[in-house]
Amino acid sequence: MSGPHEDTGTTRAVHTLRALEHDSASVRLRAALAAGTIPDPRFVGALVERSAVEPEFYVRDMLTWALTRHAPSATVPRLVAELRSDRAQARGQALHTLSKIGDRAAWPAITRALLTDADDEVARTAWRTAVVLVPCGEEPALAGVLATQIGRGRHETLLSLSRALVALGDAAVPALRAATGHADPSVRRHAIATEALSRDPDAGFDFAIEEAKRIVALQDRPGGWTDSVDR
Repeated sequence: MSGPHEDTGTTRAVHTLRALEHDSASVRLRAALAAGTIPDPRFVGALVERSAVEPEFYVRDMLTWALTRHAPSATVPRLVAELRSDRAQARGQALHTLSKIGDRAAWPAITRALLTDADDEVARTAWRTAVVLVPCGEEPALAGVLATQIGRGRHETLLSLSRALVALGDAAVPALRAATGHADPSVRRHAIATEALSRDPDAGFDFAIEEAKRIVALQDRPGGWTDSVDR
């Protein structure tokens, strides 16, 4: 026979789970807040599932917070399973939440497929998460995979990758150096800008990119650097 405390907890859980599916974003926000304020293992599955489809950013942010309030032993396996989803948002939100939890037990699930995901938002989140979770000694291998994405996408994607490579420190130096000699000018520009950013983070990415464009333009002139100096 259940006691009054158990009945109250069950009622609250049922109410919270229903509210997570409500049409109103403000109701869903309050439900996520409630789920994190008084954690309950019964919430984990619903929080993960809602994260995969929630259209409102501020609600997704609260869902992530609520999941971080639960035990990693309950959340990490569910989130790792989401990384195999066909839904880009599910993969991206699971990665984001894993980065906030910071449990390195999730590291084996950060695969090359995620680090090179066709969806830019998923890939950017994978890069950030990988830098948080990478075990000591695995940084050079991670840098090697990230280097395959140098030159990818537009400004936001370029900046995200540069930040990830800079965060890896000396482990990223060989991969960046190799990329500065790439045949593709866009790869060279991004690699040169990232190197500059690693040397002087205060200079800013936009400045580094503009300077890299100038350098690559000089390299690609007839005669390369020698020709530009002679003139």
